[in-house]
Amino acid sequence: MHPSLELPSLATCTTCRFKENKSNYWTAVMYFKHTNGSYIRVPQIPNHIVGSPNGGMTVYYIQHPDGGKITAFPKGFRMITGDPSYRKYVYTDERSGEYWSTSFRCWQTTGPYDYSNSHAIGPGPFDSVHLPTRKCPGGIRTNTFFPACWDGVNLDMPDHKSHVAFYEKVNPAAGLFLSNGTCPSTHPVHIPALFFETVWDTKELNKLWPEEKWEESEQPYVLSMGDPTGYGHHGDYVFGWEGDALQRAMDKCTTIRGRPTDCTELTIQTDEEMNACSQLPRVDESIGAGEFIEALPGCNPIQQGPEPATLVSGCTAVSTTIDLKPIATTV
Repeated sequence: MHPSLELPSLATCTTCRFKENKSNYWTAVMYFKHTNGSYIRVPQIPNHIVGSPNGGMTVYYIQHPDGGKITAFPKGFRMITGDPSYRKYVYTDERSGEYWSTSFRCWQTTGPYDYSNSHAIGPGPFDSVHLPTRKCPGGIRTNTFFPACWDGVNLDMPDHKSHVAFYEKVNPAAGLFLSNGTCPSTHPVHIPALFFETVWDTKELNKLWPEEKWEESEQPYVLSMGDPTGYGHHGDYVFGWEGDALQRAMDKCTTIRGRPTDCTELTIQTDEEMNACSQLPRVDESIGAGEFIEALPGCNPIQQGPEPATLVSGCTAVSTTIDLKPIATTV
């Protein structure tokens, strides 16, 4: 997707709650690996208190608790967080933002205020930086934090991350959510602290995994790039808000509750409007949605690590060879 593209004018609709938000959000898909070696995509379900969208993720644009100026992303801005090649944990400083940037929450029950969902994101007792090694009866929620500091110059970099930085001096007991950390001098501009929550419905699939394997802390879930550890958990963001909508929201929508209805600067969509925005599949490849497949889509063999995962050479999967030209979405 070329940075010069005007996403708000190309898109005819959005699956986001705010109509002005035409940004792109991505994170790895979770699969269940059966004992017979086949795979099936784990269904996504709506998060707590978000209505009834068709799955998706909850995206937060978090302001710094000190109430200081937050600079909205400019047109053409993009970034990533995490690294899909990781197969072991590489961070050691608990006061760095990177340490808490990606994690998994193992829900024991499904209520929004239940015990397994009532702790700090990352440091909590039901969170882990790797895929949970115990059964999660209420589902698994992936937590994906992005850097909140920008160099103020570059919209992107070859590695898609050098132009941004995480907070320093993070409280290890609280993690990154509503963190009062500081920006490094190399990246002094405070931008919205993006945070994704994606909920995976593991309840029925858990029943297909032998009980003795759970007892041995052997778990069946893998991420779509062939990661059975979860250390390669990552996310992508491409800015696409209309006009100055995001800056107005950052300036005026400052309540701590985070409910979309609290932000009267923006236009709220109904669940029906959000769910009507969709595209038919454009690549003829089975992705294991509702059926077991022999291998993960694309060329993504399981790479256990701990060495970094490597790209497969000579890949002939249709998703990597088909020539698709960008077109506007239609409802």
